[in-house]
Amino acid sequence: MGNFAANEGLSIFVIIVWLGINAYLFVNSYMAFLVDRFYYTRVILGHALSWARAPAACLNFNCMLILLPVCRNLLSFLRGSIQTCSRTAARQLDRNITFHKMVGYMIAFHTAVHIIAHLFNFERFMDAQLLGNSSDIQYVLSQIGNAENQSYLNPIRSNETSPTIVMFTTLAGLSGVAITLALILIITSSMEVIRRSYFEVFWYTHHLFVVFFIGLVIHGVGRIVRGQPADDLKDKDVVLDPLICAKHFEEWGMNGTFCPVPNFAGNPPQTWKWVVAPMFLYLCERIVRFWRSQQKVVITKVVMHPSKTLELQMKKKGFRMEVGQYVALQCPSVSQLEWHPFTLTSAPEEDHFSVHIRIVGDWTEGLLKACGGDKNEFQDAWKLPKMAVDGPFGTASEDVFRYDVVMLVGAGIGVTPFASILKSVWYKHVQNNTNVLTKKIYFYWLCPETQAFEWFADVLKSLEEQMMEKGMSDFLSYNIYLTRWKESEAAHFRVHHEAVNDPITGLKQKTHYGKPNWENEFTTVAAKHPGTKVGVFLCGPAALGKTLEKQCRSNPEPSVKFIFNKENF
Repeated sequence: MGNFAANEGLSIFVIIVWLGINAYLFVNSYMAFLVDRFYYTRVILGHALSWARAPAACLNFNCMLILLPVCRNLLSFLRGSIQTCSRTAARQLDRNITFHKMVGYMIAFHTAVHIIAHLFNFERFMDAQLLGNSSDIQYVLSQIGNAENQSYLNPIRSNETSPTIVMFTTLAGLSGVAITLALILIITSSMEVIRRSYFEVFWYTHHLFVVFFIGLVIHGVGRIVRGQPADDLKDKDVVLDPLICAKHFEEWGMNGTFCPVPNFAGNPPQTWKWVVAPMFLYLCERIVRFWRSQQKVVITKVVMHPSKTLELQMKKKGFRMEVGQYVALQCPSVSQLEWHPFTLTSAPEEDHFSVHIRIVGDWTEGLLKACGGDKNEFQDAWKLPKMAVDGPFGTASEDVFRYDVVMLVGAGIGVTPFASILKSVWYKHVQNNTNVLTKKIYFYWLCPETQAFEWFADVLKSLEEQMMEKGMSDFLSYNIYLTRWKESEAAHFRVHHEAVNDPITGLKQKTHYGKPNWENEFTTVAAKHPGTKVGVFLCGPAALGKTLEKQCRSNPEPSVKFIFNKENF
């Protein structure tokens, strides 16, 4: 229970508060449209009016939140401000993308309810209009208006029209259609299969959020939903008498002495009050990103590693980083708009910063080509493409040296944040003799092919040798797993298995084959370090994340707390 509370307690509290506010806004708005002010509108529409307005209130709240989790600079500022006070609170900022998705799904749900309710409202308005000159109460109410025809309760005032025509000829209708189409494209292009296989499609359609927010702000300007002003409600006769007149419409007439005519007015637009602050913050975010993109970046070295991994070493004036942080890169010669996040693989102590990029898509292929790597002949320094760098931005891995014991788990190219950490370990312990809180690091690296090990094996080998010289061989325990191999490779491994160094990595620690038994690994760590708080850091696929998170929550040793941290960007 203690491990579960430590890992999920604050997250569950935040979600409960968020859902509670949504529920309160829905119920409160629903009830607000059952008051006398909207009495006449309810006669025509029934409760469909409340079903349309309640989700609109929730949409305002969620649209206020949706931009905040993607303001990278704001989150980095908040992380730096609060992590000294509360590491648990700072870790919640690492779940920003998860919360962003949850808010997006909530917006989609309330949008669907809002649209369905308004479709019923359009039909009810049409029914009221098409009753002709009968004395039916709905027809009478649909025609109430002043001499200038400015306060009609029913926006559909012609028997020749239809809900479709109204939808495409009013400001509310047109903006609603634009909002809906933009939202559909944004959500469908955010699916995992699209994002991984066609990232550019995801990137460009996601920027339809600009259309979404413009439409959202102007959607309520038409004031289609109307009620009586508060002053009219002081005299109850204004509410009741026209209904009596409606029953005697032909005898008395609506403008007779006995029939006071109420005025109607729409609610003033409210959405802008909810979204103006986050829109301003996001605008500031983009200005900061643009300013950073104009700062000069020099590529000092380009290396093509096995398994199609490109290493870029760069320098930028005033650049400061911490272990495990990431940057967003733009290459104008590949795309003027696209920014892609990459974890920094260099240590803060080095005089440059570096990233390792796996070539898997159009953008990375274009970057490789721009560097000349597609021909195995890289460009001269003055011919290398211009790069723009935004960041660095904070991640969960920044906290790695705040734990007594650390478990680092990387899968494939997901080892990149731990490259920075292990290099920093080398500088702190070997070169600078700096004391750190961390006393033990367990490093796990899972790769599907032997070539993937090569670019990082040199770092591990150097660290291994230096630690042995310093008498600190027990400080770092690393476990490398090859998850897939060919028959020809298996024979080679068997022949060389008895060699001093591993035949794959060249390290003294032998490579394991298959996947780790995580239950055994966690039990072993818990047994060796009773009464400690263990930081578990992952950069890898979601399935592995669920497995590790489950192990962190269900650890049977009560004196040991496993705190799960996952890279999200």
